[in-house]
Amino acid sequence: MPAREPLRRLLAWYADRPVLRAVLPGVALMALGLLVFWGMFDAVQERDDFSLWDRPVLEFLVGTRSDVVTAVLGALTFVTGPTVLPVIILVACVAWGLRAREWWRPLLLAGAMIASTLLSLLVKGLVARPRPPEETMYIPGSETTGSFPSGHTIGTATFLLVAGYLVASRNRTWRVVVGWLVVGVVGAAAVALSRLYLGYHFLTDVVAAGGLAVVVLGVVTVVDRIHVMRGLPPSEPEPGWSPEPPPGLTQSASRLTDDS
Repeated sequence: MPAREPLRRLLAWYADRPVLRAVLPGVALMALGLLVFWGMFDAVQERDDFSLWDRPVLEFLVGTRSDVVTAVLGALTFVTGPTVLPVIILVACVAWGLRAREWWRPLLLAGAMIASTLLSLLVKGLVARPRPPEETMYIPGSETTGSFPSGHTIGTATFLLVAGYLVASRNRTWRVVVGWLVVGVVGAAAVALSRLYLGYHFLTDVVAAGGLAVVVLGVVTVVDRIHVMRGLPPSEPEPGWSPEPPPGLTQSASRLTDDS
């Protein structure tokens, strides 16, 4: 059918460009993360839109505190903070490298964590947003850096999303992929909730941090997929990912060719 000719050509053009196929998913993730981050940044600067929920959410959560929940979320925010999380990451990367006898993915994870930390500190310094009032903090005065974005949230989200991607990309069964997404989203959301519940951040701080973590994930995806594509002989594809076009894409292009 003539109407399908442009689509057929587009699919064939895309299927014939392995570098584009390697880069495009990561670029899409970076665009999505930047869109979320910019939306939060603009709302904070203009004091409108999503930032209008900052105070109500903070006051609601502070008003619902209980001893048990506070203890649990306090422990969670301690474990994912700048004292404990770097140790966990170091041990995890070294153990991963020794067990798997390969260092590309552990080093990529470590690099992602360093990048997310530097990115968080840079944005904090540039935006210089004050923290919530001390009377709302679980431990008043314990947090002195800028509020936007949440360092705990971006660190945890980056760790879970990037580590999950590096595992799932080599074993792309639906259970592994779904498990990665569930653990990443639930884990990051739990840490974000702890920062709100304990009164250390506003809602826009943790959402912006999540957006930046997705940006870092996108960069890692691009770097890793290009590495896989260029670092392996054509006869030895990486388990779970291959530079060859996906079967569905090839079949779609073939059907469009037959119909036309």
